Amino acid sequence: MKPIVSIIMGSTSDLPVMEAAAKFLNDMQIPFEINALSAHRTPEKVEEFAKGAQSRGINVIIAAAGMAAHLPGVIASMTTLPVIGVPIKVSLDGLDALLAIVQMPPGIPVATVGINAAQNAAILAVEMLALSDERIHKKMLNFKEDLKNKIVKANEELAGIKFDFKVD
Repeated sequence: MKPIVSIIMGSTSDLPVMEAAAKFLNDMQIPFEINALSAHRTPEKVEEFAKGAQSRGINVIIAAAGMAAHLPGVIASMTTLPVIGVPIKVSLDGLDALLAIVQMPPGIPVATVGINAAQNAAILAVEMLALSDERIHKKMLNFKEDLKNKIVKANEELAGIKFDFKVD
């Protein structure tokens, strides 16, 4: 099995957040890899990874970083693969990381999800993969249907809650 999605984080301290992406990819049966690379401490390794990812079969990169949060943008500058940035809440409530990832210069886009929103990054990656893979597309349709069913069920449960002044 070869990975088609790569989860990269600036530090293993990001793992508690990024586990949500790994869990979603695992649940969807999408082969993935997960590694720590630092744009500041291991720039040569980041360059080697980014320039070689596509030739290794990677189709989408999810890159997480906090604080200065250069990792997603640096990776995006070295590959034509889609990069999804996950800002990690480390300082300033994660706003520093969010702004560092989302404010990329023209020509170097990084799709950016919310602060600590690793699961959404994985969902977006799978949606990208589903464009060219019918098996994955069906899995995403089922996932979205399950989301809808959860809300329908929640409303049925809410209907059964009784209060003296609740209007049905």
